[in-house]
Amino acid sequence: MTRTVWDSSVGKKTVMAVSGLIMLLYLVVHMLGNLKIFFGSGEFNHYAHWLRTLGEPFLHYAWALWVIRVVLVAAVVAHATAAYQLSRRDIRARPSKYVHKKARADYATRTMRWGGIILGLFIVWHILDLTTGTVHPDGFEAGHPYQNVVDTFSTWYGDTIYIVAMLALGLHIRHGFWSAAQTLGAGSRARDRALKAVADVLAVVLTAGFIAVPVGVMTGVVS
Repeated sequence: MTRTVWDSSVGKKTVMAVSGLIMLLYLVVHMLGNLKIFFGSGEFNHYAHWLRTLGEPFLHYAWALWVIRVVLVAAVVAHATAAYQLSRRDIRARPSKYVHKKARADYATRTMRWGGIILGLFIVWHILDLTTGTVHPDGFEAGHPYQNVVDTFSTWYGDTIYIVAMLALGLHIRHGFWSAAQTLGAGSRARDRALKAVADVLAVVLTAGFIAVPVGVMTGVVS
């Protein structure tokens, strides 16, 4: 039964919708946590420490954080796999390109695939930069997330990579949220305008919220 659902296009779209909403929920929480950096190093570092003690004493140190990471990895893998397989299926169904592009396909829709690739590459870079410190500039300091963030956004390439990725994220959310609502049956002719408005607001708020951090470092508000 599970295999039958997964093999169908509807099943893959449902997996994409559910995994996308899981990631969207995480992004909202993550953005709010990031904005704590404007309250100073003590507040931001305390928040990072709290994430690792979440669930104690019932859970051991960092267990809750690892559960969140595992769920996110599963969501990302499921989302990317379903997207890739749907894309391949779509290409096989119409091997020759359309002479004229559909007028209704807006910029966000046409760039969903490239946006997904950009975000996938960004996730790898982001982990290597601020989680493992592998590509971090000026020496990674474990347990000092505030200083690590300031170091990253004190470089032109750190700012460029992050801002480009967040703009791609905004476009991805704008189209993806509305598409997920349609897939899960929440869309209708009466609700379409409201759903598109929610998608637009989410895209703008999340993009602006994430970009505020590198801008804060660049302008000296965060230092």
